[in-house]
Amino acid sequence: MKVLVTGADGFIGSFLTEALLAKGYKVKALAYYNSFNNWGWLEDIPQNENLEIVTGDVRDPHFCLTITKDVDLIFHLAALIAIPYSYVAPSSYVDTNVTGTLNICSAAKENGNIRVLVTSTAEVYGTAQYVPINEEHPKQPQSPYSASKIGADAMAMSFYNAFELPVTIARPFNTYGPRQSARAIIPTIISQIANGKKEIKLGDLTPTRDFNFVKDTCMGMIALAENDSTIGHEINICSNFEISMKDTLELIKKIMKSDVEFITDKQRLRPKNSEVFRLWGDNSKIKNLTGFQYQYDIEHGLTETIEWFTNPENLKKYKTDIYNV
Repeated sequence: MKVLVTGADGFIGSFLTEALLAKGYKVKALAYYNSFNNWGWLEDIPQNENLEIVTGDVRDPHFCLTITKDVDLIFHLAALIAIPYSYVAPSSYVDTNVTGTLNICSAAKENGNIRVLVTSTAEVYGTAQYVPINEEHPKQPQSPYSASKIGADAMAMSFYNAFELPVTIARPFNTYGPRQSARAIIPTIISQIANGKKEIKLGDLTPTRDFNFVKDTCMGMIALAENDSTIGHEINICSNFEISMKDTLELIKKIMKSDVEFITDKQRLRPKNSEVFRLWGDNSKIKNLTGFQYQYDIEHGLTETIEWFTNPENLKKYKTDIYNV
């Protein structure tokens, strides 16, 4: 089977590409076009005869029609995901996340109703009204980013309802691991400690998250795509485990044997009504539909992540003195 992975040059996309190759899929991996011909994290993946890397932009419908012509399955991950940047450039999030999803679904429809797995986010739920959060939880657009993902999910489901396009919405909760952007909480902590900082800058440490190691997230996505019973459904990929940012910091300090102190950095704080204070997901639906089981607990996943970030060759790719929105 030949699959297309959009956003393959990113954090989760590069791991998903590796996981698909390991399972014997032929993968067409889409990296965002740039004049440097840089393939993002795909640069770190060994050459493979089953891997074809292409560059382009999901915002262009003609391009999407072309790259989907010869594939059997699409994993759509291409998106703008940084919440702080969505405050200053919201239109770009609509263009990439909503219109990009429209273009992929439209192309899949035109090219024979190709199976599409669209990647959502737990941010669409906003601060939990009840826990654990199941798929029936109300959507709350607490940032332009989450609003764009709510729109993208709705667009994809409209193609299922109107045209019988075989769509599944995969909704990962907070994924972490090697290669993640330093704007995220876990890489921020690890990279600053690894660079010898005695005081690290962070935002609010009171919110809780349902953290998922990236390899579990990717295997969850594959499990959803390989099971026809998931078509037409929105499905959480989550650990059903809740931990606060503060406790996450303390656990990382313990594993890294660090006595680092925490400093609040105001530019890392979200606006009051935009902060999502609690995320704890219910994973019963993915287990019931696919039998999927998680392999990494938080300590195991953090240990593997720390090992990667503390490799000098990896750490030098991060600018720990700069807050990247």
